[in-house]
Amino acid sequence: MSFEFERTPIEGLCIIRPKRFLDARGHFEECYQQEIFAENGISKPFIQDNQSYSKNGTIRGLHYQNPPHAQAKLIRVIVGKILDVAVDIRLNSKTFGNHFSIELDAAKGDMLFVDEGFAHGFAILSVEAIVHYKTTRYYAPEAEDGIFWNDPDLDIDWKTTEPCLSEKDSKLLRLKDKPKDIFPS
Repeated sequence: MSFEFERTPIEGLCIIRPKRFLDARGHFEECYQQEIFAENGISKPFIQDNQSYSKNGTIRGLHYQNPPHAQAKLIRVIVGKILDVAVDIRLNSKTFGNHFSIELDAAKGDMLFVDEGFAHGFAILSVEAIVHYKTTRYYAPEAEDGIFWNDPDLDIDWKTTEPCLSEKDSKLLRLKDKPKDIFPS
């Protein structure tokens, strides 16, 4: 098989490891194959690709889009290394308010699938990083929202203490201060 799928302790998150084919020139790998992903429970159609470049110490997130514009994402690192974080914001979930983090490294090629109902963000651990991700819905500025990166109730170890943040991200609210009807299931 071209991919290995590993479920995480939080339902709705999945680590995907593509098989790499190495030779003297470098390596080749498949990054996405709809049929294989669907066979492994990831069947939502991806309709938009995004890419960001960031420098060391940058944190982007924790972002999400409110329903009906909620997005699932498939995240991979093209250059560098990040700490990728997903927070469960599905109110009726057994893991509401819990987070999962994983280091995604371009040298390894691992990806993370983040379903709808999660706030998502990442911190740059290398000198620089290029992050590429697919989404299941288009970006809708009127639906965008987020959670404060350093929410003490979430207790996320971002591996940086003085991050570079956007002005928007520095003004986000804590999870406990968000409306309680955003992601009911």
